[in-house]
Amino acid sequence: MEGDGNHIKDIKERIRNFLKDIPEYIPGKSVEEVRRKYGLKRVIKLASNENPYGCSPNVIESISDFKNFHIYPPSDAVELREEISRYIGFEEDMIALGAGMDGIMETIFRMCVRDGDKVAIPIPTYTYYETLARMHRAVTVFLKRDEEFKTAEFERDAVLTILNSPNNPTGNVESFDFVREIVESVRGLVFIDEAYAEFTQKRLTMLAEMENVIIGRTFSKAFGLANLRIGYAIMHPDLRREFMKVSTPFPLSNIAIIAAISALKDREYMENTVRMILAERRRLEKKLKSFFRVYPSEANFIYVESEHYSSTELSNLLERRGIIVRDCSNFRGCSKHSLRISVGKREENDMLIEALEEIHGIYGGV
Repeated sequence: MEGDGNHIKDIKERIRNFLKDIPEYIPGKSVEEVRRKYGLKRVIKLASNENPYGCSPNVIESISDFKNFHIYPPSDAVELREEISRYIGFEEDMIALGAGMDGIMETIFRMCVRDGDKVAIPIPTYTYYETLARMHRAVTVFLKRDEEFKTAEFERDAVLTILNSPNNPTGNVESFDFVREIVESVRGLVFIDEAYAEFTQKRLTMLAEMENVIIGRTFSKAFGLANLRIGYAIMHPDLRREFMKVSTPFPLSNIAIIAAISALKDREYMENTVRMILAERRRLEKKLKSFFRVYPSEANFIYVESEHYSSTELSNLLERRGIIVRDCSNFRGCSKHSLRISVGKREENDMLIEALEEIHGIYGGV
């Protein structure tokens, strides 16, 4: 069509200039993408830290007869917040809901981050934190970690400090005492992302009692509800009132609310799957040590570094064999040889090990 080039140019001129420098979020490749690319019949995904056993069968049953797609969901979701309150031991007026952990974080940024504010982020960690900071035109302060990947410093003037424990992609937990020191020392808010809390006993949740702390949790990982995008945050009631002013209206669908309530009422199922995942993680860690430097994990994934290959080369070799893992080379602070491997079912983990043995046999190293 005549004039299309100028039209596109006009559209681009209407986009905020600073967005040009923000990279797209790069998710793990999908099973269908790899299947089509290599003409494979079977592909397994060990890249997105999902629960390989899925959600409780009770969840499926609870939403199977849902028909009210024409009606808005409740804005307060009182019943769900009551169930979460019973689960975590904090009062209902300390609990806010969001569209996944990302939705919780987006609301926190809207609540407290202005142009030029300092946002402190230890690296390596979940890449969307930095994206949000850049979207809100904050000054991002990258904090150092020690040899165990624990946060080793803090920025007193940060209006928002973001900690991830267990940390994605490295799998380590933060020191409770040091995080408490951070909370007591910084002038701003501290957001603690506990997406993987169910996989460890070393939690920071009790710090939500402090007035400048927000703890984030999700139903995406241990509860197996990643597709429904259900997140929640625990914070002081005064903070929650401010949070709700800038929260997206109706952040959770009725189906998501019903599913989350049902999942919480069948905690035994979730706890059983977590036990199976942890047992497989321990077994897989031992086997992976034949090929990689393996870092201790408190999550449902394992962070490794290859001696011989870049992570991009090795992830491509694995994809050709029907296995998707997470290339971590685009995580700020990670090496070019780092991979994150989600813990799958036993047969999936065995398929990974067989593929690594084959690569080792052909190329003489991994």
